[in-house]
Order: sequence, then C-alpha cells, then structure tokens
Amino acid sequence: MHMKELYNKRIDEKIFYGKSKNDLDVYFMPKKGYTKKHAIFTTNYGSMDSEFVPIGQEKAISVPDGIAHFLEHKLFEEPEENIFDKFSKLGADVNAYTSFNRTAYLFYCTEHFYENLELLIRFVQNPYFTDENVEKEKGIIAQEIKMYEDNSNWKAYFNLLKSMYFQHPIRNDIAGTIESISNISKELLYTAYNTFYHPKNMVLFIVGDLSFNDIMETVNNTEKASKDNVKQIERVFPEEPSQVKEKFIEEKMHTSSPLFTIGFKDINLGQKGEEMIIKNAHTNIVLEILFGSSSRFYNELYEEGLINSSFGSFYTGNPTYGYSVISGESKDPKLAFDKIVQLIKRPVDQILKKDDFHRLKNKTIGEFLMALNSMDFIAGNFIELYFDDLLIIDYLDLMEKIQYDEVIERFENHITEDNLSLSIINPLES
Repeated sequence: MHMKELYNKRIDEKIFYGKSKNDLDVYFMPKKGYTKKHAIFTTNYGSMDSEFVPIGQEKAISVPDGIAHFLEHKLFEEPEENIFDKFSKLGADVNAYTSFNRTAYLFYCTEHFYENLELLIRFVQNPYFTDENVEKEKGIIAQEIKMYEDNSNWKAYFNLLKSMYFQHPIRNDIAGTIESISNISKELLYTAYNTFYHPKNMVLFIVGDLSFNDIMETVNNTEKASKDNVKQIERVFPEEPSQVKEKFIEEKMHTSSPLFTIGFKDINLGQKGEEMIIKNAHTNIVLEILFGSSSRFYNELYEEGLINSSFGSFYTGNPTYGYSVISGESKDPKLAFDKIVQLIKRPVDQILKKDDFHRLKNKTIGEFLMALNSMDFIAGNFIELYFDDLLIIDYLDLMEKIQYDEVIERFENHITEDNLSLSIINPLES
C-alpha cells in the first residue's frame, strides 16, 4: 500500500496520506491523547454544479436546482434500518451538508471508530433510490425550502446573490425551489451520483488518536469496487457579466427589525490553489480591518445605534465566482449603507493602516494555531483547503507570506462602489 507522511516541523503536526485500491485519497491527522475522533467523506460537488457532462456521455445536461442537496438527503435512506439509528447505536453523531461546491458526510465519536467508519463508507457508496422514496422526499424538502423562505436572514442573503448575479448558479438557493425539486427523478439522481460520487472526485479525512494502517485496512475492505475510469469531470458555467445585475433589492417579511446585506461582486476571478487561498485571506483581512468589532467604524456605528452585535462580514469565492458580504440589523439600513459607502471612498492610507494589518495578520495566525486543538475546525478546514490544493498543516506558512501592499491592492480592486449591491428586509407593517 502506498503511504506518505507529511510533516510541518514549525507547528509539529503531521498528516499521513494513502490511496485506496479504488483511487480514493485518504488523509489522516494523528492527535495523540485526544478522545474524540472525527471523519469527513466529501465529494467535490455542490449546488452550483447544475450543468455537466455525465460520466460515459459526451454532451452536457442541465439538472434541476437543488439536486445535490436532494442527493445528500437520499443517501441516508436504506431499505431497512435508518442510518441515523445505526450510528447512534455505535455512539456516534452523524451529519451532512451541501454547499455551493461541496457535499460532505461526517461523524464524530469517542469509541467504535472503525465500525462507524465502515458504516460511513458503506452508506455513501451505496445509494438506494426508488420512485416511491424520491416522491416522498420531495414533500420533506419542500417543507425545508418553505422554512428557509421564512427565514429573514437567509432571504436577505439570497436576495443579495440574485441582485449581484445575472446567471451564475451561485444565485440559486442550495435546496432549489419547490418547482425545481418536483422535476427530480431517481434516474437524474443516479446520473448525478455516478458522475460526482466517484472516488477520484472525493476525499476521506480523519483526525484523532488512531492507527493509519487500521484506517486504510478498513477503507480497502469496505469500499465498493469502481468500474468506471473517470478523468476530469466537465462542468459547464454560463458566462457571467462583471457588473452587478441590480444595485438594490428590497422585501418585507415578518421580522422584528430591518436587516441589510451588502455585497461586493468580485470581478478578479480564475485563481486556483495557493493564489486563490491568498486572495481569500487578503479580502478577509481587508473586511476585518474595515468592519471588524475592533474597528473604529464598527464602534462608531454601534454607538450611534445603527448596528448591533449581529453586524459582520466575510468573503467567499472559487475560480468562477466571489463576493464580499457585510450584513446586520439596523434601525436605518440605508443610512448604515451610506456610511459604508462614505468609508470606502476615503483615502486608503486612512482606513487600511499598516499597524492594523500587522495586528490582524498576527491575530489570524494566532487563532489558527489555537484552532488546531479543535477536531471540528481541523476537519472542516482541511476539506476547504484540500480542494484548493493546500494541506492544512501548510496554511500557516502561506499566511506569513501576505504583505501589506498586496492587501491595499486587493482593496482597491474589489471594494468599490461599481460592484456593490444592497439587499434590505423590512418588517411587515402591523
């Protein structure tokens, strides 16, 4: 069995790597003395992958919005016993999530790890779709969609994406719509599954006080034989204009106070690997300097009663999309928005000071080192960095390369009025 040990001396952390007999990449981070063990089995497939060339075919197809999320739900179904009950009997907590570009299945436990690992691999690799259980699931997911549609924060966020993007599938809700899921069939589910749930498009990551030999033995003895010789999956994305679709979108809902979500659409796209990760870090440092809870701007707006502790910001992106978001509650969302616009128009050396950059860079590095004691943090961040071709143990070295002038350049290219949208949710009038 091919095995490799990767070690970062500076943080004294190592990761073992192996490839299963079916070409599944398996990574293990040992944590001696920790009682909790965590496994996450992930496919590089999410809600935005709605147009692709199915395995064994030559032409691209479009599938209904929400199919990746629907598939995540259906994999938990077996002809007999409930998967959740099986994990529960083995003392494990199991969960799953679908994002714009990932679907992950995970569990954590303190004992019976290898039995739980075997169960995880078996259920993810053995789909059970019937006409009857697919129809039944439509009703369940329709209720979930309605629940999210009634969530004012969720609505503000997806209204913002719809206002920023013309046609990129990032603008569509991860769960789809009641209309789109009505067009999902067991045949489409198998098509999506067979294309994206191939070992070569997946990764298994494990962290805990365990044996890598026993992990690989369990994987090789459990995994389902793969017949297809899959190369690169061909995904199709529409051409997206650089400008925002709408500058302003507003809706009324049952909410106690007005909500606002502001977005800066990224037009500097196409980066991969380390370049992508560094761009993400640049952007999040800019947002933290400008809008973080220790910033002068945050405290001024807080004292004026224009924001509360719900105020925050983040950047997310991949090679085909990217955007920064600033959101919160406010008695006067438009005034808060105007003040943000005034802030970003000020001379850059007044609002992005070198001392703040160094302080926040050091804070980011310190928080990362502290978080290496958290199994949940390690597992989630390993996956995000892995699909950008970086191991989590090498993240710190990359962060230290970040320079002040790079952050200034990122601000000037991205945080501009030209690519700005505002989404507001106002309370319904009583």
